[in-house]
Amino acid sequence: MRKKAAPQSKTWSADKANQWYSQHKWIAGANFTPSTAINQLEMWQADTFDPQTIDRELGFAEGIGFNAMRVFLHSVAYTADPKGFKSRVAQYLAIADKHHIQTMFVFFDDCWNNDPKPGKQPSPKPGVHNSGWMQDPGVPALKDPKEMALLEHYVKDVLTTFAHDKRILLWDLFNEPGNSGKRDSSMPLLLNVFKWAHEIRPDQPLSAGVWDLSFEKLNAVQVLNSDVITYHNYGEEPEHLMEVRLLKTHGKPLICTEYMARPRKSTFGSIMPMLKKENVGAINWGFVAGKTNTIYAWDTPIPSGAEPALWFHDIFRKDGTVYKQEEVDLIKKLTSEK
Repeated sequence: MRKKAAPQSKTWSADKANQWYSQHKWIAGANFTPSTAINQLEMWQADTFDPQTIDRELGFAEGIGFNAMRVFLHSVAYTADPKGFKSRVAQYLAIADKHHIQTMFVFFDDCWNNDPKPGKQPSPKPGVHNSGWMQDPGVPALKDPKEMALLEHYVKDVLTTFAHDKRILLWDLFNEPGNSGKRDSSMPLLLNVFKWAHEIRPDQPLSAGVWDLSFEKLNAVQVLNSDVITYHNYGEEPEHLMEVRLLKTHGKPLICTEYMARPRKSTFGSIMPMLKKENVGAINWGFVAGKTNTIYAWDTPIPSGAEPALWFHDIFRKDGTVYKQEEVDLIKKLTSEK
């Protein structure tokens, strides 16, 4: 009796992943929200979508040699206006492509405020880091039994629409699953989003970044289902390098999709050269100082709204002037080298 063939994994092999990675220049860029948006909803809703600012600020990115930006989507913006949402995503991609930038899109997110609503978004709270950022889908939504089917439709529609789009570098399926005290309660959505994405199986690689090494069950699902391994590390260089070496044991390419928090000694000067040497993609948090208030530290608000002595994240001011010239000089040097 002939044995049945084992079902073929939808996750890329290490060989396929490394072949894909070898076709790209060293990946360098930032997490991007235009300075006029407090969160993902303000970025993507029709009334506040701001292509002029996106164009100008992605021009800043092109000017320092960045070739990839990580951008958060939001299911609430999609559900309110699916056709318009996808049209705006296409418009964003056209602008980014004009600046020779590929995009990593993020679907779900367990960070910050847990009850996103469509429509007008809150104003920034003076001196508070990411005061208006929204989880996706958020805690109340996930208590609704119908929500999982809506999320499946959203993910599959967006992936199907852009499955062959070369302007998209990678799909980051879930940002920091288990954050905000959720821990393993995020497992059902994490398992589902990989299942849905594997059913569509777009041309671009799929990933969900490791961000807390103590979350063993979530990390196992993330790493074993990711085509390319992504991770976050805001630690100093020795700690960061240790994680790079640990994750390299899987034999797949690595992209750091969040780093750079100056007061924590995770800086361009200390981390970016190490990532380049290790051939690890480098995507820092923060780009243009704006409504997200990410020049302020996570846990150190400045209620007066005064500028902190040392910016936590971000590279540019709104007018295009740089925060630290030596950082930009280093970024240009590293992105221009072979």
